[in-house]
Amino acid sequence: MNAGAQESNELFTIYLVRHAEKQTMSDDPPLTACGIQRSESLSTLFGAVPLEAVYSTDYRRTQSTALPTASAQGLTVQSYSTQAMDEFAKQLLRNEQDVLVVGHSNTTGVLAGLLVDEGIGAFDESIYNQVYQVVISKDDKRLHVFHTAFECAEN
Repeated sequence: MNAGAQESNELFTIYLVRHAEKQTMSDDPPLTACGIQRSESLSTLFGAVPLEAVYSTDYRRTQSTALPTASAQGLTVQSYSTQAMDEFAKQLLRNEQDVLVVGHSNTTGVLAGLLVDEGIGAFDESIYNQVYQVVISKDDKRLHVFHTAFECAEN
């Protein structure tokens, strides 16, 4: 086996997204109709990406965003606390798994930064289309930010 093939087995990827569009009626609102469509679109996007775990905070909007992807891959949504982001980042790095993490506008970028040792802050609450991809190998950590092309279908 050549060194290149051996190194590829040591790669793992952590994907981070913000929850989909939420209603504004309470502290723990459900997704809007558009948010439900976006969560289903994320499931389609990750359909070709074999994941080993899906994580979400304990809010309805994050759980509802994570559920279609987890269900499609035969996984359950595992909860994490935003109060222990440093420890959660260390856990993700120790686990060395391909995972999806659903968070919030004030946690998704921060967690991505912790994973690659960069100071990344919150982003604007109007942004729902970013996917942070953290690719980790034995000697390197790389962060890529993608923008999804999802557009909500009018009802």
